[in-house]
Amino acid sequence: MKKLVSLFVIIVALAGILFYRTNIHEREVVVLSTNDIHAVIDNFPELVTAVNLCRDSVTTLLVDGGDRWTGNAFIDRLEGRLPIIELMNHAGYDAATLGNHEFDKGPAVLQGAIDYAHFPVLCANMQSNNPQLSTLPGSVTIKMRNGVKIFIAGVVTNYDNGHPDGSDEVFEGLEFTDPMQAAERELSKRNGADVAILLSHMGDSKDIAFASKNSGYNLIVGGHTHMRVDTLVSQTVVGQTERLLNLLGVTRIRLKGNKVTSVEYENISLEDYQEDSATREIVNRIENDPVLGAVVGKFSDSVTHTGFANMITKVVAQATNAQIGFYHYGGIRLRHHDAGDVKLATVYNLEPFESKIHTITMTPAQMRQMIITKFNDTKNSKESHRVDLFSTTPYTIVTDKDGEAVDVIFPQLREKSKYRVALPDYVGKKYEDIKGDNHTKTDILVVDQMLKYLNLAPVTKIDNQPYQKISKP
Repeated sequence: MKKLVSLFVIIVALAGILFYRTNIHEREVVVLSTNDIHAVIDNFPELVTAVNLCRDSVTTLLVDGGDRWTGNAFIDRLEGRLPIIELMNHAGYDAATLGNHEFDKGPAVLQGAIDYAHFPVLCANMQSNNPQLSTLPGSVTIKMRNGVKIFIAGVVTNYDNGHPDGSDEVFEGLEFTDPMQAAERELSKRNGADVAILLSHMGDSKDIAFASKNSGYNLIVGGHTHMRVDTLVSQTVVGQTERLLNLLGVTRIRLKGNKVTSVEYENISLEDYQEDSATREIVNRIENDPVLGAVVGKFSDSVTHTGFANMITKVVAQATNAQIGFYHYGGIRLRHHDAGDVKLATVYNLEPFESKIHTITMTPAQMRQMIITKFNDTKNSKESHRVDLFSTTPYTIVTDKDGEAVDVIFPQLREKSKYRVALPDYVGKKYEDIKGDNHTKTDILVVDQMLKYLNLAPVTKIDNQPYQKISKP
């Protein structure tokens, strides 16, 4: 009889503990997130301070939404691009997904970075048949110190050409499926985890579209489109921290027992945090490269994004004896530079993609169609309805009442003439409606020509005046 009573007491006690954990016990997890760091590491000391302060007070998870490199010569020009992973290991990241720029230096470099990372790199929609890169896990479940189980999946964007944005050759032997379908399928591995997080490098529009049809994830940490996002879609919170590690995503997830009761997201600025001294030492060591720090020129005045555009369009035209040079908005990665000395790293940061130059013979009508098609682009809405193609020749885009481009006026060109045009290879390969004669891809690197241009004079004159305009009715 006593044994039966004891067994009954044990059963009641266990039932009470289970009831407490499931229905009463309140727990909290804070998810800290970054995306599109693009190797800009100067704010890592502030990031580490913020992360450590959070970890000292609450159970904390640190994750990344992809594009960790391509944007800072002090990372991109070093073998293996490992310094950014060293900093992420130091910060204590728990998981990350792939961005399209993780593939920029090919599968072998990417595999080396994955092997070097102390955290899992996830991608549910990539299958590798390339011996230099392993197929990655699509998800992982992490049990936090307070007992909360968090399921984390990762996906990268995929385009009509069958792979993420980038050159075809770096994706050789890799297969990519639809990221939304992969993210939904991966949920079958959740296995009772309390919280589900998707690390998505699809872009905010696709994140929101996915969340509107699938409420299986509590949080989507986004990336790719460099937007500041903080929105609730159905039951899913979607967040994104723009780019270059200026912001930190902070998501507070509260649970009652095993049930999520609230998810609150906000983007906070890292500028309000003091630097972590140990992290600053790592950053200083990385950026103390005498070759990349060498002075290669001097600017007469401070430079804006438009000033860089005017310079680089002139450079690509001169390098190929073209009459007209074009360059795309997204390929000019610097937005400002002070007057004075220009370091080698600055040139590589301005154009970090190792772009080559295309030449083509075009009429004004063909240039007009190229510009109109890009302006009215429906596939890449973040790049449309703006001046996306800077040029050495002035032009005005004429729009209708709906904001669509209907004409382009070239005040300095003759309509029936043909012109030798220079383009960066991204435009030459990716943009639609590029028609003309003798389309040729050269082996001329844009960065090499920039260095030659800076060496032509002791001081490079700066022209920040915009020569491309939009005319509205």
